[in-house]
Amino acid sequence: MRADVELTHGMRVLAIDPAVRNTGYAILEGDPRKPTVLGYDVIHVPKNILQSGALSAIRTHLVHIIKQYQPDEIAVEGIIYVQSHRTAISMGAARAAALIAAADHGIPVYEYSPKKIKMAVVGKGTADKDQVAFMVRALLGLAETPPSDAADALAIALAHLQASDPIRAKLLDRRLI
Repeated sequence: MRADVELTHGMRVLAIDPAVRNTGYAILEGDPRKPTVLGYDVIHVPKNILQSGALSAIRTHLVHIIKQYQPDEIAVEGIIYVQSHRTAISMGAARAAALIAAADHGIPVYEYSPKKIKMAVVGKGTADKDQVAFMVRALLGLAETPPSDAADALAIALAHLQASDPIRAKLLDRRLI
C-alpha cells in the first residue's frame, strides 16, 4: 500500500481483467471490510478491428476511466498459463495496453495470480468463473450477477483491497509492476 493512501479515507482501485476483445474493468473504493462499487463494465472490441486497433481502443477507454475515476492504484490479473502461444501473446498485448495507460498517469500497478484472486474471493484457488461471479455479487451486494469479464475485474479489485490490509496481505502475493 502506498504510504500516502490510508484505508480509512477509502483507497480507490481500478482493476483490469485484460483481453483483446473483452477487457473487464471495475472501480472499487474503500477497504476490504466495506468496499463500495463505483462502476464496472466490459470493453468490447469487435472482431473486425485489427489487433493494433483493439489495443489502441483498450488504452483509450482505460485512459478515459482513469481520468473519470482518478484511482489511487491499479490492479491487474497476472499472466496465466495458456496452451496456445497465440493466446498468450494476445493476452500479453492487452495487458500491455492497460499498463501503458497506467504508466501515462503515474499510477502504481499491482498484479495478482488468478489462483490468489480466486482464493481471496471464493476461498478456493481452483474456483470456476461461475463461483467467482456468484461470490462477487454476494460480497458486494449487487442486484445482478455482472458479466464474466467484469466479475473477474471486481474479484481482482476485492483481492487488491484485501492485499492492502496488513492482516490479510500475507495470503496474497501482491507484486508492484
